[in-house]
Amino acid sequence: MSEDRELYRRLFRTALLIRLVEERIIELYPSDRIQSPVHLSIGQEAVAVGACDALRPDDLVFATYRSHGFYIAKGGRLDRMFAELYGRVGGVSKGKAGSMHLSAPEVGLMGSSAVVASTIPHAIGAALSFKRHGNSRIAVAVFGDGATEEGVYHESLNFASLMKVPVLFLCEDNGLAVHSHRPVRQSYSLVKHAAAYGIASRRLDEGWDMLAVRRATLEAAARARAGEPFVLEIATARYKEHVGIGDDFHFGYRLESDIDAWKKRDPLIADKALVEELTPAIEREIEQAVAFAENSPSPSRAELLTDII
Repeated sequence: MSEDRELYRRLFRTALLIRLVEERIIELYPSDRIQSPVHLSIGQEAVAVGACDALRPDDLVFATYRSHGFYIAKGGRLDRMFAELYGRVGGVSKGKAGSMHLSAPEVGLMGSSAVVASTIPHAIGAALSFKRHGNSRIAVAVFGDGATEEGVYHESLNFASLMKVPVLFLCEDNGLAVHSHRPVRQSYSLVKHAAAYGIASRRLDEGWDMLAVRRATLEAAARARAGEPFVLEIATARYKEHVGIGDDFHFGYRLESDIDAWKKRDPLIADKALVEELTPAIEREIEQAVAFAENSPSPSRAELLTDII
């Protein structure tokens, strides 16, 4: 197998794992065993997979409430993720965090948050620490295009530029903030306004292409590692509703035909042979993780006030 083919296969398998995990969540959700809201990233897997594969294991990622993909791509344990969604003590936060606040510090996924843009300054703090300790690690702030409308995003860009901290701003641009499209929300171009802060930037429109995302992230991470903050904006598409497991085309704020056009370029749909080859082993892995969650006990009343601030 050529090196390129082996790389594609590795990225593809992780992306397929993320999709099948979220499709299993869709099956489980009506049973009420999953104890938190879920924001699915089906359609956006290539961003998480390509970006995390380009990072070093000791680089840190700070993510959003739609971060099942980043949790898995960074190497978080699948069984502990399902237990967390179930609200069980075997979860990554003993069942207290749920889907929107996944973390796996042991592999560099430092946290995710339901509050839009709130993890961006945490990434800046980590990057400042890396600079002061003189190491070559970077911090990655992951956010959606809606987060760029928050003041803390602009404050973070300004601070990062002034301090020359090793941070990569990674925007997953699915074009939507809940049900609102970018043209009615933003008067600016993300890649252009970054220049106002003296920060280099790039937009990648081929967000379905895992290899292209990986290449773009490698280049951006190299500049961040050299103390040059970088904004990388990647176009992507979420297939499901903003929160929940359903399709919401009946609301009329977006067209199913637009999503169908993206699906035609989606390798997880187009490469049927590899999907068929890899699916059985992945499904066994998922079922083992679900079984772990099913068998993990619920928290006792004694846990009510532990591990909280």
